[in-house]
Amino acid sequence: MNNLQLKIIANEVRKSIIEEVYCAKSGHPGGSLSAADMLTYLYFEEMNISADKLNDSNRDRFVLSKGHIAPALYAVLAKKNIIPREDLKTLRKIDSYLQGHPEKKHTPGVEMTTGSLGQGISTATGMALGAKIDNKSFRV
Repeated sequence: MNNLQLKIIANEVRKSIIEEVYCAKSGHPGGSLSAADMLTYLYFEEMNISADKLNDSNRDRFVLSKGHIAPALYAVLAKKNIIPREDLKTLRKIDSYLQGHPEKKHTPGVEMTTGSLGQGISTATGMALGAKIDNKSFRV
């Protein structure tokens, strides 16, 4: 992908973030918006991840430690067709699987349920160490 294509996708991600937070009437738009470029680059240029590889043991893993920027992650997952785009409007609604912090058990493409800030680095380190021990080539 070239830089212009990535910029277009990042702007679409930002639009989705605004729409999500607006529909939820709550959330953390600033942090999500500031992460749009980084997540776009990782998911569309660097990472080996797609809707058909969610159960592939060699897929790359993204660990989100700063869970309150979930709208950015959800927007990227929708753009990658891992979750339906129309579900973004359900952010933080009762019975929605798209809550204020991502949950691995309920959301496709989420590698770790978030909680306390900073726990992501230890989880990601464990995933990477496990890959090394198992001679796997995926990246975390």
